[in-house]
This record gives sequence, C-alpha cells and structure tokens, in this order.
Amino acid sequence: MLKALLVDDEPKARDVLAELLRQYVPEITELREAGSPGDAMLMMERFKPDLLFLDIIMPQMNGFDLLNRLEDRRFGLIFTTAYNQFAIQAIRFSALDYLLKPIDPDELRQAVDRFLEKKAPRPDQPQTQLQNMLFNLETGQKEGFRLAVPTTEGVFFYPIREIIRCEASSNYTHFHLTQKRSFIASKTLKEYDEILTPQGFVRVHKSHLVNIAHAEDYLGKGFILMKDQSQIEVARRRKDAVLEALRSL
Repeated sequence: MLKALLVDDEPKARDVLAELLRQYVPEITELREAGSPGDAMLMMERFKPDLLFLDIIMPQMNGFDLLNRLEDRRFGLIFTTAYNQFAIQAIRFSALDYLLKPIDPDELRQAVDRFLEKKAPRPDQPQTQLQNMLFNLETGQKEGFRLAVPTTEGVFFYPIREIIRCEASSNYTHFHLTQKRSFIASKTLKEYDEILTPQGFVRVHKSHLVNIAHAEDYLGKGFILMKDQSQIEVARRRKDAVLEALRSL
C-alpha cells in the first residue's frame, strides 16, 4: 500500500499519468494531484506521500525549486519530464529516477519496481541524493558534476575528476580513484558506461572504462598507461577510438 502525489502543471499530463498508475501500479492505493509546486508544498505536509511523481518544467517555480524548499525529503522520487539533456544528466549522476514524456507504461512499471525493490535506505540517503542533484544543477557545467555511487554501505558522492577508471566485477563495478582509493559499487559497468562516456570516459575493453583525463600514454602490445601507473588492456577493435581520445587531450 503506497501513497503517491503527482505534481504537474498540465491537466492532460496529470490525467494520463493518473490513469496509467491506476492501470499498471495497483500498489498505489492513495493518489493525489497538484497542479503547481505551491499546491504540492501544502499537500506534502498533510498527505506525506511515499512516492512523488514530479514534473520538472513548470511556470514560476520548477520541480527543482520545489525540492529545494522542502525540509523533509524522505520520499521516493520519480521525475517526469520532456527531453532536457542537462537536467537528465544531473538526475542520473545522483542515482535518481526519471520518466520521459510521453510516458511509456512499461517504463513506468519498471521505475516503480525499482523504487519497491530498494531496501530500506539510511534515513539521510534520499536527502543526500537530492542535495547532490541540486549541487550538480547549480554548477551549470557537466564537468563539475559529482557522481552518486550506491554501495552496500550507502550512497557516496565523488567528483568525476577523481575517478581514474572503472573495472567490471561480475554485476558490480570496482572504482579506482585518486590517492589510491577504491571501492565496489552495486551497479554494472554498462550502467556507468552510459553515464560517464559523455563526460570524457572511454570504454577501452569490455571490462574497463577509463577517464581519459587520467591517461598518460598508449603502450605497445595494446595497453594504456594511467596516471596511477596501472596498465589497462585495450581491445583491438577499440584501439582507434582510444588513440583519438588521447590525441584530443
């Protein structure tokens, strides 16, 4: 049994999402709607939803402004938005979820399932992820983003400039950072490949993703030398892309 609040300034968008939730998400037993962030703020205090579906682009106050003004952010959050690459990158870097409009029923069901499958987080976890997203938005540049990395001990946040390389480890990812730090993240390398490749990372091998800013040289026999002195194998079919990335430094 879940309580959900849907926030969107467009009545038609609210109607469509509400109907999809009734059809595909029977776990939601109480659903309320707000046509503006102002109405949502008043409703949040009384209703206290478990899950918030939040539009980003709204007049006067957008979805991010609303989150900034909420003191209690202990709720699940799924953004609903038309295509906005910068906002989506900020959301993904903070390990938060979103749905692109027009909303696909299967994607909606999957997003809710991800929310339901999460184990009980630490009390501060949702708030820290939201704070990280707001920090990323305020930087104004993707290069300044911090990446939220879920681990078995909680979610941690790292500037991308501190990440040297990522190594596949079964269904996990082994992160190697500056100052000889490392940790295991509870997501696959494929997921980080999608997030980090637009930020100057290069997939050099099926098991390795490297931050090209930390690369020193391309060695003979198909290896790339990183600033931490690690030598990472480069797949033959990826050699040209790696050399081109090195030349662009």
